[in-house]
Amino acid sequence: MSVVTENTRNERLGKPSADFSTHTEPFRRELLAHCYRMTGSLHDAEDLVQETLLRAWKSYDRFEGKSSVRTWLHRIATNTCLTALEGRQRRPLPTGLGTDSSDPTADLVERAEVPWLEPLPGRSDDPTDPSEIVGSRESVRLASVAALQHLSPRQRAVLLLRDVLQWRAAEVAEALSTTTVAVNSLLQRARAQLDAVGPSSEDRLSAPDSAEAQDMLARYIAAFEAYDIDRLVELFTTEAIWEMPPYTGWYRGARDIITLIHQQCPAELPGDMRMIPLVANGQPAAAMYMRVSDRHVPFQLHVLDVRPDGVSHVVAFLDGSLFAKFGLPESL
Repeated sequence: MSVVTENTRNERLGKPSADFSTHTEPFRRELLAHCYRMTGSLHDAEDLVQETLLRAWKSYDRFEGKSSVRTWLHRIATNTCLTALEGRQRRPLPTGLGTDSSDPTADLVERAEVPWLEPLPGRSDDPTDPSEIVGSRESVRLASVAALQHLSPRQRAVLLLRDVLQWRAAEVAEALSTTTVAVNSLLQRARAQLDAVGPSSEDRLSAPDSAEAQDMLARYIAAFEAYDIDRLVELFTTEAIWEMPPYTGWYRGARDIITLIHQQCPAELPGDMRMIPLVANGQPAAAMYMRVSDRHVPFQLHVLDVRPDGVSHVVAFLDGSLFAKFGLPESL
């Protein structure tokens, strides 16, 4: 049942649906980011936000205001996510499968059954968007969310509530129906594991709205649209990584990346590819459309790590359903 339907039913019972919406709607976007960090899935996160708001609506008449509405909603969202994650596999990227880098001349191996990590759309027109706020941008980076997938769901919950939302240990313990000692133990283990698999604190990327990132993204798009491989190779760092779920392979180094593009890209001529600049996961991104007959159709969604010395990592998602999530047209 949707929140709208539930609102209508409860209005007849005298519950103030307008008041509920006024107090909860401002937090929808950050709830989406929280559920996304927990699950690694945009599709799941959207469903879980809807479930969170439905649960909140049903208990709204019992909300006593002992905590803020924001804290109350995040508590509900966290427990909703924990229930949903029971028995589920983690969502990796190809680099997280524990394999060595691949031969760019070898056949691609697709594993559509793997629940791959998904990207999170950014909204530069929304100042409350977590991917636009410098303080929380790091927590929605693809590398950070991929690292969270190595933690158990309860470790993820504790880490996010303590380190991202800045809750006190006692607040987390109450939300998760456990003890402060257990929370501190989970947090210690989660931080240690994240240090082992997560991005380095020195791995600072250019903000998507910086002149540096904007220039690099524009040059990246121009090189693909012109199918100018010589120009493209100059944009990658020496140890750049390229991966493209649902294919299991990943590739290291500009030379191997360019070989892969030559071997596997269906484009043949300038103009075969068209790209739209985006923001995803607090990073510069681009939607690639490939020419099919007389139009261009969704092909890949690229999320870039941009450093001062060039593009150091690209995740190219081959999932056409993501285009609608990013508000992109069905064709060009």
